[in-house]
Amino acid sequence: MPSFTGPHLSLHRRMIRIFRHYVPRWLLVLGTSEALILFGSVYLGVSFRLLEFNPTDKLLVGGIWPKGIGFAVVMLLLMAGVGLYQRGLRDDLKGLLFRVGVAFSLGLAAMATLVALVPRLSIGNTGFAVAFVCSAFGIGMFRLLVHKYSDIDAFRRRIVVLGTGSMAGQIGRRLRRRSDWQGKALLGFVPVPGEDSDDDVRRILTPKHTLPELLEELGADELVVAVDENAAYFPVNEVLDCKMSGVRVVDVATFFEEVTGRINIDALRPSSMVFADGFAHAVLKGVVHRAFDITVSSLMLLLGWPVMVGTAAAIWLESGGRGPVFYRQVRVGRNGRPFQILKFRSMTVDAESGGRPQWARSNDARVTAVGAVIRKLRIDELPQLFNVLKGEMSFVGPRPERPEFVEDLERKIPYYAVRHRVNPGITGWAQICYPYGASEDDARQKLQYDLYYIKNYSLFLDLMILIQTAQVVLWGKGAR
Repeated sequence: MPSFTGPHLSLHRRMIRIFRHYVPRWLLVLGTSEALILFGSVYLGVSFRLLEFNPTDKLLVGGIWPKGIGFAVVMLLLMAGVGLYQRGLRDDLKGLLFRVGVAFSLGLAAMATLVALVPRLSIGNTGFAVAFVCSAFGIGMFRLLVHKYSDIDAFRRRIVVLGTGSMAGQIGRRLRRRSDWQGKALLGFVPVPGEDSDDDVRRILTPKHTLPELLEELGADELVVAVDENAAYFPVNEVLDCKMSGVRVVDVATFFEEVTGRINIDALRPSSMVFADGFAHAVLKGVVHRAFDITVSSLMLLLGWPVMVGTAAAIWLESGGRGPVFYRQVRVGRNGRPFQILKFRSMTVDAESGGRPQWARSNDARVTAVGAVIRKLRIDELPQLFNVLKGEMSFVGPRPERPEFVEDLERKIPYYAVRHRVNPGITGWAQICYPYGASEDDARQKLQYDLYYIKNYSLFLDLMILIQTAQVVLWGKGAR
């Protein structure tokens, strides 16, 4: 039980919204700090090369800027690609350092390619070696310090929950996922008259005076209002006093959206869908999204065609030249319109010989030897790029499901039809945040991430998803 008295230092670790997407402040600080380390390493590399090997070189300090920025951008993208900036990363120190090692190993090849294409970004072999070693060591040590000290009390956002009922209980259950509470401390729950206490509410506070006085005594930064609708009383004046005193006040739906990157449908009300910021369409945004789809898909087809040809040959050879290479299946698209999705065949030809649709399963016996590999690497998804170019899909969006499953899920899960207001995607927020879904409960969980994406869509979020998809492929997450 935490101590509720005494002085407290708070750095107010709140979320920051970038083009509607909630980004933890600690993540921005982490990325900025590591960008400075990367840029500073290039400066050290150039300085060492000039001093040691060519004192008469007239390279000005200003010329270092494009070289340092180029190196920093490439390495930050690779570090994001291996998952070092993902929300809720659960790796221990060994796992973190392994990811750093993978990023810098890829960085060697990436920087060599970039310098070959843009020679002006070169700082010489010696300078690059110094910059590379310094940045790898610097970021490794920085990650070690962050891992060791990030959870000390001075760096944590202190939260009090108003309510002890079912809504508050959902917050209590999130305590089991330590990664969701990174940089946050739940001080306790304040009861409201007329509410029963949920079994997962275990830190009930008893105010001696008023709610604002309690929050001041605890040094709270934020009040989460999680009062059930059937509560007999709501302390409006006290909550307003808390807000006027500088404490951040949010409802439980917003809290879940910020902390988990998904919209909790149990806390969602129909009015929230209509009046909340987001869930909006704009012509310009649609044009930008379509241009993004065409650009990324064309580029991936240009770069990936050798892999696609090799995959087609492997499938054809495995089937003895008798089975089809591609797999076509009806899926539900935007506004409920059906379309035929195109994928590389990864299962046996008679995978659904009974004619009844089936969810994919772990260690599915229907998956072929080649299919197991291309599913692991997500190569089986590449032919969907043609669906994107035709406008039936987007590169980023909710996963398209089969009509037979959709009909059943729309009856059982509230707001499920909302996901069909946009184009389905090859990859998406749900795909990178949640493991492969093969059940009604999985579909319910993934819907919450899809709703977050639809509500907060922006080109920035698409780019974030695109980068993080790389770490899903590298670590083989979600493949089945």
